[in-house]
Amino acid sequence: MAEEKPPLILSSLDVERIETLLESMRTSDFANRAALEREIDRAEILSPESIPPTVVTMNSTVRFVIEESGEEFALTLVYPKDLQGMEDRVSVFAPIGSALLGLSVGDSLSWPAPGGKQMTVLVKEVLFQPERSGELHR
Repeated sequence: MAEEKPPLILSSLDVERIETLLESMRTSDFANRAALEREIDRAEILSPESIPPTVVTMNSTVRFVIEESGEEFALTLVYPKDLQGMEDRVSVFAPIGSALLGLSVGDSLSWPAPGGKQMTVLVKEVLFQPERSGELHR
């Protein structure tokens, strides 16, 4: 039986920007591309001003746990161009970043990890969300 996936909520602005990036990439540039595209397809897409404050959107800082290891992180979900080698950021195209996008506080999602394993991310808290702060075009 397939695992029940939590509902996803995405900002229309985030989806537009991610899809534009995906269109400009070769398929081989991003290993989890198909999985991310499936998640976008199943998501509820809302205008930025309609996004609930507990949802992980682009440029959100989120506290989460990798359930298999118990490791806890607080990272900001960014577009690849915004990584700039900063350790407190994760790209939406990294496995953890793709898994976090659109989840709400309390949700967990199993996602393909490097090396063919699965990891499960659990969202503990959205520390910062641009939409919640009124930054609707960030």
